[in-house]
This record gives sequence, structure tokens and C-alpha cells, in this order.
Amino acid sequence: MAEAKFTAAIMLAIMMASVSMSGCLHDAIQEAFEKPYPEWYGEMQYIEDPMSHSDSCSSTPCVRNFTIGDPFLNETWDEVGWAVFGNAEGGNCCEHYLAATKEGWILNFGGEYPTWSEDRGHTWQEYRPSVFSQFGCMEPKPTVPGQEGLGEGSIIQATNGDLISMGWFPYPSTSGADQFYAFFYDSDEGEWSWCFNRTPEPFYDRSWQVEVIGPINGGLYGNGPWASLVISNFWHQVQNVGGQISTDGLNYEYFGFPDRDSNLDIMEVDLNPSELGPEWDFTKPHKEMRAFPVPSGGLYFPDYFIDGRDAFLDTSLNWWTGVTLNGNSLPSQYCALDSSTALHCVTTSNSNLTHLLSWDGGESWTNQSYDLSTEATGIEEWEFHSSGVHDLFVLNVRYQSSSGPDVDLAWHVRDFSESMLPDSRTYIGQGDLDSTSGAGNDIRFDFASMGILPDGGSFIAYQDSTDPDPLFSVELLLPSEYITKSQIF
Repeated sequence: MAEAKFTAAIMLAIMMASVSMSGCLHDAIQEAFEKPYPEWYGEMQYIEDPMSHSDSCSSTPCVRNFTIGDPFLNETWDEVGWAVFGNAEGGNCCEHYLAATKEGWILNFGGEYPTWSEDRGHTWQEYRPSVFSQFGCMEPKPTVPGQEGLGEGSIIQATNGDLISMGWFPYPSTSGADQFYAFFYDSDEGEWSWCFNRTPEPFYDRSWQVEVIGPINGGLYGNGPWASLVISNFWHQVQNVGGQISTDGLNYEYFGFPDRDSNLDIMEVDLNPSELGPEWDFTKPHKEMRAFPVPSGGLYFPDYFIDGRDAFLDTSLNWWTGVTLNGNSLPSQYCALDSSTALHCVTTSNSNLTHLLSWDGGESWTNQSYDLSTEATGIEEWEFHSSGVHDLFVLNVRYQSSSGPDVDLAWHVRDFSESMLPDSRTYIGQGDLDSTSGAGNDIRFDFASMGILPDGGSFIAYQDSTDPDPLFSVELLLPSEYITKSQIF
């Protein structure tokens, strides 16, 4: 596919042979004879009928047209339908916290409770705590289900299939105030449970969460197949006072982080596994966790110390200065592995982003730049995910345009193992609203969030003038080979 990028025009008959559509969602294809479609675009097809979601956007879910075109030139190819969702599907006023599972669930913990869809957004479920917490909770506490007040949380799938998540309810309610609830989904039992935990910080803020690969022998922190590490956006980034850790997903204890100027002993860490299973396409936490799980065990924090050195948390929950097997540090705080064993990192500078790719555990790198300086005054938010199964990398950026409004876009790099050049750029939403992150702002979009489903379809948070709160969209038009491969998988 990489060699065919941007090389040929596609005819209407080819496209319509692979796509069955109704309504106006594909009207732009009528101009296909005049537009420079790349050859690979003829192999795209809808994984499901877009109209099966809705044909009206007076509420969500619905379907909206997004513009797809050349990744770097001002060249439009088509308008394609994405399914769109809002607060009712797990968000809140200002954000969605999205993740995917290897079973194909879309997870969202932007609002009060873990919310998920098992069928690409057609139906949604929500877990609310029972009146009494689980047997075995270290701090048992009753609650009033659904009356905990406004909240927000974090969620991710562990490599064994369990879901680890937390919820924070800051405001006074019938069940209390400033409450930290751990939510846990046992994949073997197929059941949710919860425990109340008292956090040590007087103010928490949005959490980030990640798996520490086990088996864990954590001493006073306990033992388990993994550990769940949660940090507060506010306290960790501003004062570096640590986070909370759990080896059962329900009972969390305060967990300290090393000072940024510490000189810890050095540990060589193997970031070059020979092979990984498909579950490794779903281990990447939100980028603001600034860490990624290590297949051989533990958790890696690139560029953690003020002098650029990395930190490493081992399976005994001890801290080290981390280096690669050849003694190197990684080039960015924002890195992750996927099931192909590729190590991806992204750096930013002004209105530029750079995707770095290593196939040898961080010893050598190739890179691809994304320069927005001609159209952006700055980058507001961004996130990335990759799928080793589909050889796919997606970079989502929300930037402040030179004309004023914020613009959401996604670059797709298909077959990144052959070429890091992106295949397309999709404008997510209308790009007609200027929002700002942080409390006190009338129009808020606090952070980027996205994921990639096992079928290769991405889902991405965005905001435009069509809704007072942030939305998220699910990709429907995919390469036919993705659909075939996901059905086999």
C-alpha cells in the first residue's frame, strides 16, 4: 500500500463496488472522476451501514460527514460518514476518557461511571456501584447509587483482559464529597465491583491510569498478576507528590514517586520483545500518564528526570533509572509499544509534531514530521494510538488555527512498517469553535482522547459548534483487508 500512496485516481464504479450507501453521506463521490483519489482508497468499505446509527443529528448517536484528503496538500477527496456520540455515552461537560478492549468494546469514563459499548456504539451500558461496597474492601462504605454527584474517571484494559478504573466525585452529594471510588471488572467472572478509597491529597483532579506488568511481588502493597497505578493530573504534574497503587484493582494505597533530580541505580530494561500478542494494542494509557507497560514486567517512564534520564518501576515496585539494553534513554515522555513490537514516540515543538519509530527497543529511530506552522498558531491537544495487528498508526491533533477556531484532525498512517508517511488527513468535526482547557472556561475541551478498535476503526474525541459539550466519533470507512482480518481474529 505504501508504494501506491497518492499515485492514482479512482473511478466511481470501483468505489461503489465496495460501498453500499444511501442518503447524502457519499454525495462527494459523484465528483470522483475529477478528483485525485489515491489507488488504495478504492479498497475502502463501510464496516456497517452508517444510517444504522441515525440519519438525524438533533441528538446522539448520529452520523456526520467528515472531510478526508491528502495528508499535507490542500486537496479534498471525499466526505465520509463517522458515527458521533456525546455526553449520554459516558462523557461530561468538558471531556471524554476513551479506551478500547481486545474484545472490541469502546470504553468511556469521561463522566461519573464506567460506560461501554460492545457493538461499535449501537448500544451502551453503564456500571453504577451497589449500595454496599465489595467484601474485602479495606474502607467499606455505603453509597447512594447514581447520587454520588458530578464526577470523572479513568479506565484501561490490563493485558489479561481485566478492566481497571477509578472514579473521583469531588462535589458534596448524598454519599459524601471528594470521594475516590475504585471500579474493577474481572474478565474471568464477567462482573464489576467497587471499593471506596480515601486519597491523601486534599484536591485530586482528573486521573490517569496504567497497568504495571506483573507478576507483582509488591511487599506491603501486595501481590497480583498486575498492579494498577493511578496519578492525579493536578498533583502529579504540578507537585510530583505521587499517586495510588493497587494489586487487586479495588484497594489503593499511596505510592511515592522519585524526585525529578534523583540519582537512582541503573536498570537495563528490555524494550525489544521478540513477539507480542494482540492484547498489546490496548495497553497504551492516555499520553498524560507519560509511561508505558514493559512486556518483561514493570512500567517505563521516558524522560522522567530533569536531565532527560528515564525512570523504571520494576515488578517489586522499586524505582530505578531506566535505560535500554544499550544504555540509551528514550527521546520523549510520550511512548508506547504495540503488538507488532514497534516502539512509538511522539515529540512536539511549537506547531510541529514528530513521530519516532524504533524496531530495536529504542536503540535507533526513524521519524516523520507533521508541520502545522502554516495553518496553526499552536497545538492545543493531541494524542496517538497504534495497532500492530493492522500496521496502523493514528495521530490526532487539535490545533488553534490562524483564523481563530480550533481544528480537530487525524492523520492515518497505514502500513507504518513500510513507510511512516501518512496516507490521509481527516478533519474531525466542523472546526468552527474556539475552546480552552481548564476550570472556569465557558467552552471547555480539556484533553484529547482516542483509541483503535480490533477492526482497525479509530474513535476520537473532538468539539465543534454542533453541541455545547465535547463529542466523540467512531470511524466507519475502513480498508477491506482490516474487516477481513478482524473477522478472522
